[in-house]
Amino acid sequence: MKKILQLLFEHKTLTSQQAKEVLTNISKGIYNEHEVTAFVTVYLMRSITIDELQGFRDALLELCVRVDLNGYKLMDIVGTGGDGKNTFNISTLSCFIVAGTGQKVAKHGNYGMTSTSGASNVMEQLGYKFKSENSKLKREVDEANICFLHAPLFHPALKAVGAIRKNLGVRTFFNMLGPMVNPAKPEYQLVGVYNLEMARIYNYLLQQTGKPFTIIHSLDGYDEISLTDDTKVITNSGEKVLTPEQLGKRMVQPQDIFGGNTVEEAAKIFTKIIKGEGTWAQNAVVFANAAMGLQCTGNYKNYKEAYNAAVESLESGRAKECLEKLISLQ
Repeated sequence: MKKILQLLFEHKTLTSQQAKEVLTNISKGIYNEHEVTAFVTVYLMRSITIDELQGFRDALLELCVRVDLNGYKLMDIVGTGGDGKNTFNISTLSCFIVAGTGQKVAKHGNYGMTSTSGASNVMEQLGYKFKSENSKLKREVDEANICFLHAPLFHPALKAVGAIRKNLGVRTFFNMLGPMVNPAKPEYQLVGVYNLEMARIYNYLLQQTGKPFTIIHSLDGYDEISLTDDTKVITNSGEKVLTPEQLGKRMVQPQDIFGGNTVEEAAKIFTKIIKGEGTWAQNAVVFANAAMGLQCTGNYKNYKEAYNAAVESLESGRAKECLEKLISLQ
């Protein structure tokens, strides 16, 4: 590690192979926590290159626990996190709305490293038990249309750096990796990113997969469609900027989508919304993200049709049924 650090301190970058080796060694516990902290800190002070990110991604995918979910065409809606906005669990709620339409979902998530409550925090609070047994995950997707993949159970490297990331409490390159390493390898992905540079890198890497994807970034810094500002939307076929009115009927205020100060508060907000008791602003944001995910599948003629399907999923109670069924299977 000392050679690698020296290289980085001289403002040089790693090849894809070097990056892969470092992350493989981190996973195996070869370096001490001070070395790993120093390594992670480098990327807080400069941008990551595409080669480096590819190498890190390849290492995680090579080492990850494999998941095979019956050959379903799965979806994941996931944000990189690290936007510092502390919104409620928009992407996780959107996943249940999507599941309520009949689309199978494999949600990949982790504990909040830079926010009060990440996807794993809220799922745990709601009574979900993390697991990596393929047969149990398959049953969840079969019966509830959705399963949850707690990242550290599938990625040794993420487990190895969990405490370091929590102690640092700031965005690291691991935030960038999360959406790229879903062990279920979903067919469709809606990925929220925290800045435009990250959007460009993701666009390059996701184009290579050949799978349908949509990247979203709210221009005021959210890693999701926040409806607090215009949203940059990038898909396989190009990019555009859409207004809150186009995506969710009207604009909302940042305080409308606040996620609470504790995991308990976050879970209460989550439960209220999925029961159909959310505020207009909360619902609109969830509908917009779910609709953008549904549109990515190509199963809807246009965004409006996908949006209406999202509304129907929540208002009919089907999204809530997916959550209740999932929790009952624990």
